Amino acid sequence: MKAESDFPSLLQAFFTDRLMRQRQASPHTIASYRDTFRLLLAFAEHRLKKAPSTVRLEDLDTAFLGTFLDHLEKERGNSARSRNIRLAALHSFFRYVALHDPLHSALAQRVLAIPVKRHHRRQIEFLTRPEIDALLAAPDQGTWAGRRDRTLLLVAVQTGLRLSELIGLRCQDVVIGAGAHVRCTGKGRKDRCTPLRTETVTALRAWLRERQGQQRDPVFPSARGRVLSPDGVEYILAKYVADARQRCPSLEKKRVTPHVLRHTAAMTLLQNGVDRSVIALWLGHESMETTQIYLHADMALKEKALAKTAPLGLKIRRYRPGDKLLAFLKSL
Repeated sequence: MKAESDFPSLLQAFFTDRLMRQRQASPHTIASYRDTFRLLLAFAEHRLKKAPSTVRLEDLDTAFLGTFLDHLEKERGNSARSRNIRLAALHSFFRYVALHDPLHSALAQRVLAIPVKRHHRRQIEFLTRPEIDALLAAPDQGTWAGRRDRTLLLVAVQTGLRLSELIGLRCQDVVIGAGAHVRCTGKGRKDRCTPLRTETVTALRAWLRERQGQQRDPVFPSARGRVLSPDGVEYILAKYVADARQRCPSLEKKRVTPHVLRHTAAMTLLQNGVDRSVIALWLGHESMETTQIYLHADMALKEKALAKTAPLGLKIRRYRPGDKLLAFLKSL
């Protein structure tokens, strides 16, 4: 393998051989890794003044990759968690390099030694009922895009689908009628069905009637009839959140993302007494431990627990039932 072409050849083999053939990685994983290398190559083209096809493995040393990861955080505004996801893709690729290109094994080991970045785990954000109502009232129902967007937001808030699952919905995945639900394939290729409330069924029925799509068409298309991109959904949501803030001032203090709508669905279930195991199944979590974060976020549950404890500084008295005869006389 020539040094000048080692990186392009290895990168293509990494996707086609390792991810697709050997590991049979999910489309979500492939898309995430693809986006990582698209960002890396664009950064390399800007910094190294090299076309992507001329980048060599030697160019991707730890100093350069460290600068790239800093660029993601400082200039693109990515969180430490997003940075770590990009680093995981780089680690996976360089493990493949170490196996298939021994000449660069030392470089691969140095890259694999780049540590993940520890970060502060913030309390999750979610919307209250007035905030949900303000958000759903923002789209203009007199336009095609407004009707699409309100239905999309309503489905997101009620079902708690991940962004990739939401934009990946096809018309055939929506079942209207008795036992109305949506079907999706989530992480780990796990299929699940999520039931729909009456108002969501009504909105989806009207939208699909207007949509007039084929079975394999996306439920929520772009203006050109294609699948909405993640950036497109984020833009739509940001637009309506800005409008909803004028009606609901409490939204001013919140950063609302598509994942916040997923958290909102989970918190709504939790606050209505749904068991954590059911919520984990609803959201497609791998284990109930992931669902634990919602217990920490719900102040109402904490206040109920506090109410059951005895106040400090007061003597706890043992309960003694009243005299039966006095109780009888008092009841007369």
